[in-house]
Amino acid sequence: MTVEILAIGGAHLDRRARISGETKPGASNPGTWFEEPGGGVFNAARNLTRLGRSVRLIAPRGGDAAGQAVSEAAERAGIEDWPVMFLDRATPSYTAILENDGNLVIALADMELYDAFVARRLRARSMRDSLAEAGHVLCDANLPSETLASLTASAARRGCGVSAIAISPAKVLRLRGTFAHLGHLFMNGAEAEAITGTRAERPEDWPDLLRACGLRGGSVTSGGGRTIAFDSERIAVIEPTPVEHIGDVTGAGDAFASGFLHSRLAGGDLCAALRRGTACAAITLASPHATDENLSAAKLDTQMSLVPPARFLP
Repeated sequence: MTVEILAIGGAHLDRRARISGETKPGASNPGTWFEEPGGGVFNAARNLTRLGRSVRLIAPRGGDAAGQAVSEAAERAGIEDWPVMFLDRATPSYTAILENDGNLVIALADMELYDAFVARRLRARSMRDSLAEAGHVLCDANLPSETLASLTASAARRGCGVSAIAISPAKVLRLRGTFAHLGHLFMNGAEAEAITGTRAERPEDWPDLLRACGLRGGSVTSGGGRTIAFDSERIAVIEPTPVEHIGDVTGAGDAFASGFLHSRLAGGDLCAALRRGTACAAITLASPHATDENLSAAKLDTQMSLVPPARFLP
């Protein structure tokens, strides 16, 4: 059996509160509360499955109601779910407070369980079999540094492509030990700055700064601003069309990674992948959920008509 994409990383409970009116710091704000399964790799896995890719998910999970909710969401999405269970522990969670326009005010990540997914667990028969069957590995920085380094090295030895999602400026530093084996890192400007220790004067400056840190390929998004993607040879840029009505910013970066990877696996170049990633992110931004439940290859094709051209830089 061959698995197109082996997704390893975060799959947990997302709790999000949206303030109803103008945000008043230090005070009680009226609003609404919502929760759903989420996580960087899990969001990407659901998107990729809806785009027609076969995905196997391996993620640490507690033996609680939140863990069961993640399992049920994976089944609904058509993901082949292989959880790593810790029956006496709580499933990780992410709690965010959003402004009325959907932008993030503050978030809290309770992710201690992921630290229990240590590198030696990769030696389990199920993990070795999954790596042997995978065409591409997608991981995220929720996992410990040693686990990520061992995982990407094992995948590279098997000739498997490897991509990663940065998750946050604090967690992206866990991926430093993977750069020699990592084909592409999905990040935003704050995460790129955490890696390089400096801020790019222009988005076009990110590739040189990141290559100097040992990264062979990656993409840097900047909200509604210019997005840059690069590999060992080329740099591509796109200026996204503004999304008029933002439902929720949660999951937009994961959606970009999904569309980008979907295009690259189909043989698309950097420009084609940038456009697919941008289209997938726009669909998710318009949704109140971290993934659009109606996402499909056909819907992505329709959205592409609203995406401007991408171009290679000299």
